[in-house]
Amino acid sequence: MNRISEVSFRAVSLTTAARFAEASTLYREVFGYLDPAYGLNPRLLGALASNGGSVVGILDENDLLVAFAYGFCGTDRRGFYHYSQSAVVASDQQGHGLGRMLKHAQREVALSHGMSRMRWTYDPAQIRNAHFNLDVLGARGRWFAPDMYGPGTDRVIVEWDLTREQPAVPAGLTELVVPADAGELRRSFEELLAKGLIAVSCRRLADGTGAYYFGPADDA
Repeated sequence: MNRISEVSFRAVSLTTAARFAEASTLYREVFGYLDPAYGLNPRLLGALASNGGSVVGILDENDLLVAFAYGFCGTDRRGFYHYSQSAVVASDQQGHGLGRMLKHAQREVALSHGMSRMRWTYDPAQIRNAHFNLDVLGARGRWFAPDMYGPGTDRVIVEWDLTREQPAVPAGLTELVVPADAGELRRSFEELLAKGLIAVSCRRLADGTGAYYFGPADDA
């Protein structure tokens, strides 16, 4: 019997200083950050929770925080959206669907504040993460941010329509087999997005490589 059938998890909004400190500790542990410059200030989480941001967690049956995500309101020419900055799951609890629980908990917070879209970023070379974002949640890869956090940190920016059921993957897609070279992946992504296409799916291929599938934008 696997652990997910033995343990009950629940999603909650974090609201206390103790929980914010617990979340900050989990964040450092999951990412392995030792430098204080890469830490997460619990007071910032408190400010976000009190001013329209999302500070959500997953608790196990012992009331232990095992997953955590936070985000805030963003805006551009298309209007307001909720930006999910980070989501982490304890190493011994990964693969249990807690990432999906986190995103849906953030979705509820965003909707409660009048947001209909959520954005976040991910590393395009991470096929499993791409599949989760595009195929499991139904988000769409709309923009590419080269070197977002410094050299070698290319990111895809996805947008998730919070008011729609998961959209069907359209037919007639353009396939991009993920190249080993990061520069080639960047060029291919930028070229396809420049044509007005968006990333709608990412699948693992039989040979162990991965492939993205691009189609026309499904909204303005």
